[in-house]
Amino acid sequence: MSPFRSLFYITSGGCILCTGTNFITFNDKFYKKYIIPFFFMCDPEQAHSLLIFSGKYGLIPKSIYKDPPMLKTKLWDISFNNPIGLAAGLDKQGEITKALYNVGFGFVEVGSITPLPQPGNEKPRVFRLLNSQSIINRYGFNSDGHDVVFERLKNLKLHQNFDGIVGVNLGKNKESKNAVSDYVEGIKKFASVADYFVINISSPNTPGLRDLQKKNALKGLLSNIIEARNEYCGEHKIPLLLKISPDLTDQDKKNIADVINDKRYQVDGLIISNTTVKRVEVYDNPNALEPGGLSGKPLQETSTKLIAEFYKLTHGAIPIIGVGGIFNGQDAYAKIKAGASLLQIYTSFIYNGPSVLINIKKELECLLREDKYNSIADAIGADCKK
Repeated sequence: MSPFRSLFYITSGGCILCTGTNFITFNDKFYKKYIIPFFFMCDPEQAHSLLIFSGKYGLIPKSIYKDPPMLKTKLWDISFNNPIGLAAGLDKQGEITKALYNVGFGFVEVGSITPLPQPGNEKPRVFRLLNSQSIINRYGFNSDGHDVVFERLKNLKLHQNFDGIVGVNLGKNKESKNAVSDYVEGIKKFASVADYFVINISSPNTPGLRDLQKKNALKGLLSNIIEARNEYCGEHKIPLLLKISPDLTDQDKKNIADVINDKRYQVDGLIISNTTVKRVEVYDNPNALEPGGLSGKPLQETSTKLIAEFYKLTHGAIPIIGVGGIFNGQDAYAKIKAGASLLQIYTSFIYNGPSVLINIKKELECLLREDKYNSIADAIGADCKK
């Protein structure tokens, strides 16, 4: 073999090894320089489909990062390896739940899932706002439906040696005449595979959905859902969470708190918050005027403030999952100190890849240690108790 050929093989091998190492270790600079730009060459929905394809065919590496013991937490008798979950909207159809959990999330939320299959809104329906690291979507609950998603989750739980935590986010069909029935049917269908349920009544992309957050409508909805949960989940009552909008009026907030503080309608947790229809600080971005829900950095302050408000309105008695604009450990820590027991990310994962998850966990551990906390639980609501 000639020296030049040998040099070629050695150099090529070194490049492949280096690339592979950076890929499987979720190297931050590597992902931002190569992987994310590759995905961003596609339009947002094509990139989403490419991610789903990658997860289905084993192209998403499993994280080798070990979660610090300090980040372990327990809620609803469920033990979480870390408090950072993946919000609903990415694994809408339960297709790559295991692959995403293996990236290092503490839990993965699937959905929103509607009883009957529906295509959602017309395309294009997803838009990047690069200048503000945010996304506008108006998917409109595109869903494969209860039956298909249930079979996927049943197969995951029964046949894939999977012990991860899966939340099932339920929605209603756009043309449904009975929203309450849609959510009740979801409880019945997924009772055997869900680790927790989310009642999504706050998406801005299904006409009339947010009206279910009004006081009397919410009472009727929750009374029926809680009854179904208690009947179909047996002695192990699966936690029931309510996902609310960041666009609530002060009276809306008080009304929701009044309902869920009532033992008859009390849920096990809140997810704060969904996307916003407001466009604060994003009007210099192309696509800013597209209709739909805005997620990402512009939502960070709004969602953190809303977490603190509901922590106080519920006297810290109802656990909160904080979501909205978490891009680093400080963002995560602010939500915990505002009253969140767990957290979720979505947009920051799209913009940064899995490296953002490791960075958030590392930074969060440092911040807890700096303030001499021994666990996440010790810091929950700290800013509301001053």
